[in-house]
Amino acid sequence: MQELTQLAAMPLLYREVLDEVARLERAGERAIAYDLRQRAIATYSHRWDARGARALEKLVAEARTKAAAAPRSAQVTALSSSPTA
Repeated sequence: MQELTQLAAMPLLYREVLDEVARLERAGERAIAYDLRQRAIATYSHRWDARGARALEKLVAEARTKAAAAPRSAQVTALSSSPTA
């Protein structure tokens, strides 16, 4: 029964990884985002079992950690310093 619960959660876990990947991309961490996305796609495409669910859980945790450590969104100093005349 535990495995069925994990399998049901896989789409949600995959979505969580993609949400964190989007945060990383907005922060300018495109290489990290690309790597996480590729691993999430491979897992979601090939491992629909308890091991795959655990792998996605680990990717979510890794993505959140890296997103939290990433610099905040790029500053828009160029726009704020441009003349408005």
